[in-house]
Amino acid sequence: MELVETGIEGLDALIGGGFIRGRTYLIAGETGTGKTILALNYLLHGAAKGEPGAYLLVDEDYESFVEGAKAFGWDLQPLIKNGMLSIVTLLPDFVERVRSKPVETIVDSIVESLREEVERLGASRLVIDPIAPLVVGEESLVKMREYVRSLLINIERKIRTTTLVTSEIPTGTSQLSRFGVEEFLATGVLVLGLRSVGGRYTRTIWIRKMRWSPAEPAMYEFEIVPGKGISVKVGKRLA
Repeated sequence: MELVETGIEGLDALIGGGFIRGRTYLIAGETGTGKTILALNYLLHGAAKGEPGAYLLVDEDYESFVEGAKAFGWDLQPLIKNGMLSIVTLLPDFVERVRSKPVETIVDSIVESLREEVERLGASRLVIDPIAPLVVGEESLVKMREYVRSLLINIERKIRTTTLVTSEIPTGTSQLSRFGVEEFLATGVLVLGLRSVGGRYTRTIWIRKMRWSPAEPAMYEFEIVPGKGISVKVGKRLA
């Protein structure tokens, strides 16, 4: 199986060399744990290696995202201009337009739009950040899970990028995802968190699942470094 380097400092060595090409991986965590930075870090590494990537920005507008990245030390505009990176946003009326439509219709619409953008860019990497707001309407949990399942399966079958999806974990719970199904569909799961040790908070990354990989389920400290991204402290294993 061909592997795709994540470019996350310290991580590739821990998960057997990278992600399996064409598979989907879940980045989970509570608010403010670094999910977006990790996902963008992954795409920027690909761009540096000549692998274009697309970023589906679900709950933030384009301008604030690009400005925030620049303040962090990542100027995305040159990559966008030369076709190595695409930032895609939902149309303002997307939710209203698909609210009453069947799950299959909504999924087909999203997947087809993403496929067209991926083909236009020649992208091999894709990020959906986050997946939860794509679940529209006041539906039952069962239907929400059906929606997420169909979306992730169709992305792998029809788009075939190596994809990261982020999912926010409700604060104070032991869940691994918003709807309790994403972690079963994903080939791998990384859980980001905060841990208090002696009154000091540290950032943690838990390698929860890596299918077909020798990666050992373990937790490590990591840092967020402006202009660089995520740096996993391999020598600081916590569990």
